[in-house]
Amino acid sequence: QVQLVESGGGLVQAGGSLRLSCAVSGSIFSINDMGWYRQAPGKQRELVAVIFSGGRTIYADSVKGRFTISRDNAKNTVYLQMNGLKPEDTAVYSCNGGVTYYSGSSRYTNDYWGQGTQVTVSS
Repeated sequence: QVQLVESGGGLVQAGGSLRLSCAVSGSIFSINDMGWYRQAPGKQRELVAVIFSGGRTIYADSVKGRFTISRDNAKNTVYLQMNGLKPEDTAVYSCNGGVTYYSGSSRYTNDYWGQGTQVTVSS
């Protein structure tokens, strides 16, 4: 069974940094396009950053120049380095993406979500 587990969230002062990790576990063949999303209380979930399987990245305008998404395919892990954090970055951050996994002698690809990790930035 495939699982995505985020870690690295916490409480930080404005201007500080956090590094989120999304570890993919299971009988993994490959992790594909992966993204980080966030949802603040009372707001819709929004895309923060995406990293494609070839390494190309896309960022929301609100985090450009402050956040960096990266991946380590050998570890089946995706990261989000967050610098210059602002109170408006406070949200639950979740990772999402396509994972190709083994089941018996076959391979399948599905889309998965992690459970989320809380990031709170104090002013």
